[in-house]
Amino acid sequence: MKTAKRMVVLLLVVTIAASARKRDPLTDAEADQLRQVALEPYKRLKLFIKFTDARLASIDELRADAAQANGRGRKIHDLLEDFGALLDEINANLDTYQGRPLSKDDRKDFHKGLKEVIEACDKWEAKLKSLKSDSETGPQTTKEAEDYRFALQDAQDSLQSAAEIAREYIEETPLEEKPAKKK
Repeated sequence: MKTAKRMVVLLLVVTIAASARKRDPLTDAEADQLRQVALEPYKRLKLFIKFTDARLASIDELRADAAQANGRGRKIHDLLEDFGALLDEINANLDTYQGRPLSKDDRKDFHKGLKEVIEACDKWEAKLKSLKSDSETGPQTTKEAEDYRFALQDAQDSLQSAAEIAREYIEETPLEEKPAKKK
């Protein structure tokens, strides 16, 4: 009986510890901004693009600041995880509105949002490639890269998926609604 109680307590502690490690990629301010545009898909996409951009900008700032060298690899790892989580949110938003009956204005906005996602993905891909190549240039960057190598690969995979989904949806989403066939 004591063993069972200990196992339950141990399981509870492990569960709490695991959930405590799960970070929200959004700040409170970012989450508030998203709540304000909850019913406006184009504005949500724009915000997600902005937040995702900010994570890569933070990585650039971190890499440029010599004073931040201590623990830099781990910080880059966390930012890359946030980047990937935000890409997943972009995909989820695209999935939510793809195939839904949309008004003409909403369809134009969705199409415009898809184009912006594709443009952002192209820009982000170049930054991630640069991060990967720069991580192999010197002993310090190579050592730091050990902390974020897998997170970088995950981010690149998520990015490729987001770009593919956006490109697929832009092809499937005509700007004009197809007229009904006459019988």
